[in-house]
Amino acid sequence: MPGPSQLDDPLYAGIAWSRYWRLMRWMTALTFLCVIAALGFLYYAHGLVSVHMYIAAAAGVGFALLLTSALMGLVFLSSGTGHDDCIDDPVSRDISPDE
Repeated sequence: MPGPSQLDDPLYAGIAWSRYWRLMRWMTALTFLCVIAALGFLYYAHGLVSVHMYIAAAAGVGFALLLTSALMGLVFLSSGTGHDDCIDDPVSRDISPDE
């Protein structure tokens, strides 16, 4: 039987989710800076090639960084709140060799 999670407590869950969204706001700002740096590098290296290349590069860099930060933020949320420790893990049980 899985144990209770700290995220079941509304006060603790509110604190944890506010920390997650604060991390996401910082990562969004950093993503914008990285997109600007990537577009600047592309312009420096290749000049004005096509507006479509710059749109695709901005969308690709932005999507990749935001998706990565969202997923890693959820991993930190799950681990930091003890949500990972409250599962019922059948693999960790001792199994005798006769079974």
